[in-house]
Amino acid sequence: MKHSRKKNARRYVVAASIGALLSAGVATGAYAGAPAEPSAPSAPAYQPEMVKALATTLGVSEKAAVRRLDREADQQGRFAELRKDRVDTLGAFFAEDGSLIVNAADAETAKDVRAAGLKARVPERGGSELDRIKAQLDAKALKSAPAGVSAWSVDLASDTVTVEVNGDSDAATRSFLKAAKSNGDAVRVVKGQEKLETQAVVPPGSRMTFNGYLCSVGYGAKDRSGRQVLVTAGHCIEDLPALAYNGTRFAKGTHTRFALGTRSVDMGIATVDAGHSIGLDVTTYGRAGTVPVKGSKRAPSGAALCKSGQTTQWTCGRVGSYNVSVTYTDQNGGPDTVVTGLASSSVCTQGGDSGGAYISGDQAQGMTSGGPSNQRCNGQVNSPGSSYFQPLDDALAYYGLTLNTK
Repeated sequence: MKHSRKKNARRYVVAASIGALLSAGVATGAYAGAPAEPSAPSAPAYQPEMVKALATTLGVSEKAAVRRLDREADQQGRFAELRKDRVDTLGAFFAEDGSLIVNAADAETAKDVRAAGLKARVPERGGSELDRIKAQLDAKALKSAPAGVSAWSVDLASDTVTVEVNGDSDAATRSFLKAAKSNGDAVRVVKGQEKLETQAVVPPGSRMTFNGYLCSVGYGAKDRSGRQVLVTAGHCIEDLPALAYNGTRFAKGTHTRFALGTRSVDMGIATVDAGHSIGLDVTTYGRAGTVPVKGSKRAPSGAALCKSGQTTQWTCGRVGSYNVSVTYTDQNGGPDTVVTGLASSSVCTQGGDSGGAYISGDQAQGMTSGGPSNQRCNGQVNSPGSSYFQPLDDALAYYGLTLNTK
């Protein structure tokens, strides 16, 4: 029998005290007369990950990629000066060789562009005319969405509005394509494209919603067949719901070991939908950048521990004990539930943090299970408090999973 209960907090209450928890504190300061620290090295001009990605894409060295970025920045600066001087251009684009090609309105404008050290051409249409055609297609699509059209956009390089088609069987698609083709060679139709869907990389610790309720995201892993799953608190997916991030579904609950009113273990998994993934960095909600997930080695009792969750965000403390059993009471009069196999901590949590990611250093530790019913964290990272979490390594072993790591 299903019990009516309020789940929007998705937190259960510890009815019995399990034991004293270790407290955590942080002290900062400077010693008088201490030598000044050396100045930090200047930050690189470009994000290293971006340079590496560009080098890989172009098949060149990272030094060559940086030189290309420098050259592109210089060209963009000169183009901006042209626009500032009100030179009549119709847009610009980078060619494959890294040259900025400027669409000039006429031959005289082209001379001005070349005088600035940039390449110029006088297109048949140019950005303004292409924008007008695309706006017409936008208006038509908003009246009746063309399911067989993946995308349409202004392509300055080809001087066309490019329409990408994945099929043309429905009436709205046929009507859209008829309108598009009425523009002659100003529209380029590319067939054989894929259907599109929204995608999300969901960071551990961020908010996830389901059936009007909410929890926080745990960790990503893969099962023995290579399927991607989310490892979470079992009570968050007790009814095996579809899960959403920023309003978009990204996973579906498949297994849980939690059941209200019976002896339970608070672990569960959800299959991640195609096109989505669980991130490899735990969000700290701006408190400490992001924290990479590099493993799941269990931290010993007393070790420093932090948690990311949508309600209290980034809070820290220490590991208490392992193999802890608790009695959770339902705040709406449902039966008590005994949960075994938890770990205790001095990390402060509140309703909605359930499922959120615990991490020690770069080692993933577990997911929020519960805590005291009236606990209120003060908004600080080291807010006094206590909580219980489901150890991640136990969940990985039980379901035969391999944690996704950097």
